[in-house]
Parts: sequence; structure tokens; C-alpha cells
Amino acid sequence: MKYLKQFAVILTISLLGELLHFRLPLPIPASIYGLVLMLLSLRFGLVKPEQVRETGMFLVDILAVLFVPPAVRLLTVWDVLRPKALAYAAITLVSTVLVMAAAGKATQRALGKTGGDHE
Repeated sequence: MKYLKQFAVILTISLLGELLHFRLPLPIPASIYGLVLMLLSLRFGLVKPEQVRETGMFLVDILAVLFVPPAVRLLTVWDVLRPKALAYAAITLVSTVLVMAAAGKATQRALGKTGGDHE
């Protein structure tokens, strides 16, 4: 029952993100609205970490499985993607490296570490 309650909290915040996406004329995906709402809810104590911890960890644990349907869809449209596969691969590689670098720098800044020796 605990997991159902936690999942309901996560789904409610996701629904609020969908509603914001529907109502606001901004080019921001609903999932981003949901993530920001969850962050703000956790930050200001509207949702306590224990209210979503186990279900959140479960969803992170099975995250790789959630990518299977999109991967299968890519295989079914391979004929359309093939002519530009090299360009898509290059864009994916470059954007992945840039996102990893930006996330690393943001994490270092958030932790107050800008380089040098780390303990």
C-alpha cells in the first residue's frame, strides 16, 4: 500500500506538469514542468522525501527497461533514419558529451568544488 501512495504522489505531480504544459503557451515539455514541481515540492516541504523515496528508487532502477519501447520504435523506422544515421550519431555523441560536462560543472559548483585536490 505504501508503494501505491508514493506512486500516486509522483503521478499527481506529473499530472500537474501536464496541466501546466496544456495551459501555458511555452515550449517546455510537460515532464520538465513535473520535475520542477517535484523539486519545489521537496524543497519547500510539501512532499517529504520519505513520501516518494522507495518508489522513486524503483523507477530509477528500472529506467533502462523504460527505454526499450522507444528503441524498438527506432528499429521499425530504420529505413527512414538510415540516410542520416551518421548525422544523428554525431549529434547524439556531441550533445551527450556537452550535457555530461555541463552536469559535472553544475554538480561541482553546487558542492562548492571548483577543481584542485578533492578529499
